[in-house]
Amino acid sequence: MAGATPSSSSCLPPPAALVDRTLHALGFRFTHISPGKVAGRLKVTETCCQPFNLLNGGVSALVAESLASLGAYVASDFQQVAGVQLSTNHVKAALLGEEVEAEACPIHVGRTIQVWEVQIRKMDSSTSGRNVLVSSSKVTILCNRQTSQAHKDYEDTIKKYAKL
Repeated sequence: MAGATPSSSSCLPPPAALVDRTLHALGFRFTHISPGKVAGRLKVTETCCQPFNLLNGGVSALVAESLASLGAYVASDFQQVAGVQLSTNHVKAALLGEEVEAEACPIHVGRTIQVWEVQIRKMDSSTSGRNVLVSSSKVTILCNRQTSQAHKDYEDTIKKYAKL
């Protein structure tokens, strides 16, 4: 279901390289793309860590803005988007080797401005397998500019993988 095309029941996630090159370079895998939710997973590797082998807060912020922007892009019927405000609270560490799950959901979807909340969680064996909040972000996005014809291929790629 996650990442499936609207006419398919396949469970294959979309290739992250086609959706977001930067997140792909970090190893991020999208599991769901729709106007109401964007989600995915990231294994915390050395590339994602600060010197103390903890998930770098900048990576958390990058994931948050990227997922919220993708969601806003789909929710705005593929208008060009730009993040105008990002606020992230880091509440628990994710260690090298752990896997985190990120989920972005809209709080407000207007014609000009959208606000999305993004939570990054990790599995914590000490809490019976429940997900533990690593960071919480709020992202405000401007979404009222027409996408140029030059970006039509990107729009088509997203439409292929989004659950619309």
